[in-house]
Amino acid sequence: MSVITEPAEGLLERVREAAHPLCVVCGRAHESGLGLRFSLCEDGSVEADVECKPAFQGYDGVLHGGITSAILDGAMTNCLFARGIVAVTGEMTVRFRHPVELSAPLVVRGQVSRSRPPLHMVEAKITQGGRVKAEATGKFIEQPSDRGGV
Repeated sequence: MSVITEPAEGLLERVREAAHPLCVVCGRAHESGLGLRFSLCEDGSVEADVECKPAFQGYDGVLHGGITSAILDGAMTNCLFARGIVAVTGEMTVRFRHPVELSAPLVVRGQVSRSRPPLHMVEAKITQGGRVKAEATGKFIEQPSDRGGV
């Protein structure tokens, strides 16, 4: 993965910390959360490596679908943070292609497909062992800058 450095990477962290400090997906201060650390890629997408805890199990050995959806949502949100945009999910469609196994690490990647402020169309994919396990598309609505604290 090629990663962009400051100032773009710093923007991602500053906006995430200001808007989402206790987020269950990406908040560093959330003790029981996933604590995902998203990195900005050269193409403007964001990516995170994920180690799934057994506590997030649904069916035996499989990541719960709600956690899968939350990871996808977090990737899409952080992709917008990397552009300095604080937005909330207005609509999200998830397609579960294959079970996400708890026993193997996964990668989540999010990218903006279209932006017409205040509406942003974003997509994300979870891959595991080189195979797409789940994917999502979302419509995100920009929030006034005073709400995000950025």
